Amino acid sequence: MSAEAWHTLAVAVSLVLIIEGVIPFLYPARWRQLVIRMAETDDRTMRMIGLFSMSLGLILLYLFNN
Repeated sequence: MSAEAWHTLAVAVSLVLIIEGVIPFLYPARWRQLVIRMAETDDRTMRMIGLFSMSLGLILLYLFNN
């Protein structure tokens, strides 16, 4: 796999982390319904997971695009 392909993959994964982080950050109750295994997790924890995921995605996107 070429360096450009790895770069594209890294950007894609970064964007997935950002997108997937939006729902639990903004709508933890709705996300909880979709993820039955996490039904006992409180809203604050879900928001922290969402914030972490978005932050990690943004950092990775920045790193891989420089």
